[in-house]
Amino acid sequence: MILIVDDRPENILPIKKILENHHYQTDSALSGEEALKKILQNSYSVIIMDVQMPGMDGFEVAESLSGFSKARDIPIIFLSAVNTEKKFVIQGYDSGGIDYLTKPVDIDILLLKVRTFKRLFEQNRALREIQGKLENEIEVRKNAENELQLRMQQLHLVLESLPQLAFTINSAGEIDYTNRHWLQYAKDRNSFPETHPDDSNCELWKQHYKDGKEFQGEVRLLDQETKNYRYFLLKILPISQQNEVRRWVGTFTDINRQKLTHEILERQVTKRTEELVTKNKELESTNHELQQFAWVVSHDLKEPLRKIQTFNNLIKDRYLAGNQEATTYLDRSIGASARMSLLISDLLDYSRLSVAAHFMPTNLNNMLHELIQDYEEIIEAKQAKVSIDPIPEVETIPSQIRQVFQNLISNALKFSRPGVAPQISISAARISEKNAEAPADEHGPYCRITISDNGIGFNEKFLDRIFIIFQRLNNITDYEGTGIGLAIAKKIIDKHDGIITAQSQENVGTSFIIILPIQHQPHSIL
Repeated sequence: MILIVDDRPENILPIKKILENHHYQTDSALSGEEALKKILQNSYSVIIMDVQMPGMDGFEVAESLSGFSKARDIPIIFLSAVNTEKKFVIQGYDSGGIDYLTKPVDIDILLLKVRTFKRLFEQNRALREIQGKLENEIEVRKNAENELQLRMQQLHLVLESLPQLAFTINSAGEIDYTNRHWLQYAKDRNSFPETHPDDSNCELWKQHYKDGKEFQGEVRLLDQETKNYRYFLLKILPISQQNEVRRWVGTFTDINRQKLTHEILERQVTKRTEELVTKNKELESTNHELQQFAWVVSHDLKEPLRKIQTFNNLIKDRYLAGNQEATTYLDRSIGASARMSLLISDLLDYSRLSVAAHFMPTNLNNMLHELIQDYEEIIEAKQAKVSIDPIPEVETIPSQIRQVFQNLISNALKFSRPGVAPQISISAARISEKNAEAPADEHGPYCRITISDNGIGFNEKFLDRIFIIFQRLNNITDYEGTGIGLAIAKKIIDKHDGIITAQSQENVGTSFIIILPIQHQPHSIL
């Protein structure tokens, strides 16, 4: 916008009209005071000002504007019809004017000067804006540089306080800082420490440097004093700014003691593993020999017992007819021989459990129905009732799990209350965890099998004793047995990675609870 200042409106109007016809925006002021107010409030690119005005003349206005940063650069064209002498022209330039025209004014000259000065003013303003932006940019960069220097100082202080060898690498891949521990392993501060000839991690990191990725690896460094190599963990991290790696920070951490300890442990583990393999072989051989011995001893012990029983029966039948006292003593001897034979058989069964066997999917329903048929005579004799609910297929060692059910069903029939027909129920449910009290879960990984009876029961304070070999809760004269059956069952269930427990109440009955994994999970030997 162009400001026209003159105390006479008739002088303003023609200039204003001419400028507007040439597409210039104009404004006017009728005094120097009014011009000052407008200049402070608005933005003008050129001022056309009459010199001779009442109050403040044009020179005084120009001198006043020179004190305002906002207006001091606005080009001023003085117009005067009176003050045409050279001294007034000089005064006009001294007061801040950029040109001085005398009236009458040549309109073409005025338009040319307005156009030129306006363009110059806009160019100067653009240059000032650019200069301002450059100054701001320089200030920002100075602040950033100062901030960077401060952070680098802080980083160096931190690295200097570390017990590790610490260093930084610039974007050109050159070492530009090392801490006080560096020279213990390096010849100078501008080179990496000397590494073992077989180690290449210091070279491998160069590929990570190209890719801008973190690097970590073990390396052996040569101690410049002792000339011994020590193990270090090298770790180098990239520091990025605006998605560009500007610096790298690295450390060498001494892991020599841990490394040597680890190597010692590895050697000890290797040695111990070899010893265990040897011992396992010896144990396998010894176990095989014990199995052979058990079979031989079983046969050799049972044979004389069978003869004792046979001869005692012959003596009883042929020579002691009518001798009640001798028959009684002989019956005791025959019973003891029978118990001895049963004990040998049970011990042999117990020893067999250490032999390796294969797990396979087992239909427990069929197995239980076959067992019930084996006990059909005893069941009929005692008028017992047995119910079997469906049981899921489980991976077991069939021969061993059969022995468990056989012992439990046999005990349920054996330990019945006098005059009370045995009631035996077998039920099952899938559960989610190996816990006797776990709720049913149709997709659970475990199977809970419960075998309940209405027999003599026992006091639950003896629960821990019933699964220990040779432990009995009943008098041998009242109930036959060796006290090994439940110990065999416990050992078999343990081998299946399961649980066996019981709930009982005297003269009410007993429930044996077995929990087995649906699928067998082999255990690793380590």
